[in-house]
Amino acid sequence: MHGVVNLDKPVGPTSHDMVGLLRRLTGTRRIGHAGTLDPFASGVLPILVGAATRFSEELTGGAKRYEAVLRLGSRSATDDAEGPLEPGSEPPDAAIAAAALQTFVGTFDQRPPVFSARKQGGRVAHRAARAGAPIEVPPRRVTVESIELLGDERGDGWLDLRIDLRCQAGTYVRSIARDLGDGLGCGGHLHALRRLEAAGLHVDDAVTPGQLEALASDGRLAEAIRPVADLLTLPRVELSELEAGRFRNGSAVRPTVPSEEGRSAVFAGGTLLGVGTVHQGLLQPDKVIPASADSRP
Repeated sequence: MHGVVNLDKPVGPTSHDMVGLLRRLTGTRRIGHAGTLDPFASGVLPILVGAATRFSEELTGGAKRYEAVLRLGSRSATDDAEGPLEPGSEPPDAAIAAAALQTFVGTFDQRPPVFSARKQGGRVAHRAARAGAPIEVPPRRVTVESIELLGDERGDGWLDLRIDLRCQAGTYVRSIARDLGDGLGCGGHLHALRRLEAAGLHVDDAVTPGQLEALASDGRLAEAIRPVADLLTLPRVELSELEAGRFRNGSAVRPTVPSEEGRSAVFAGGTLLGVGTVHQGLLQPDKVIPASADSRP
């Protein structure tokens, strides 16, 4: 059983918990995920099964879409609703906050949260922070493609902005909430988060843990597993049977059909063989699926 499960992770469990669920249902240890979701977040979590785990890098990158609630008027040690909160000041009018929010559209340097999975000097940021010795992770270049304001709500000392955000991989919505609040002088944090799209998957097509349990009990779990080949956005190289054998053995090949330079998804007879890099017409294997493992569920 090989491929990708479009899982709708609920609020509460960790991404690792969801990996454990699929290990139990599939009976295999070779399970991973493409892009972590924090416990308080929900939505699309691509779960990689079997040979699909080889393509975590290709599926983790790329565009993502979120629906989020940014709460202005208080700060958080974790930049989200899970951390200890401290009061800020009265937020400005919603129109002023919405205008400030649009300044985060584009490409810019973003400081990751203190509690994040980023590493610095071999240390993981969130582990160092929990040990009482937080580390400063250098800013990273990120791209936010669009932010649409879906609505706002004001309470006693707080203002919620509900947004639809499209961004590239590596963007922290928590950091946007924090930096927006700091810029407005009132403080801010991420109050709620739901991932709508990732790795070419949409939440409308996702299955819940309960639905997976039901499919597994009926012997129909394979219905929830998509071929990883459907989700790879790399250029495609098609090999002959002879070329495919050499590629799977780890040898460079010169495809009969000319291919563009750079990384490509490699196929033979419609079956995904792996990923390789084409340089001056020569295809060098980077990741290879063994002949015993089909990329299709």
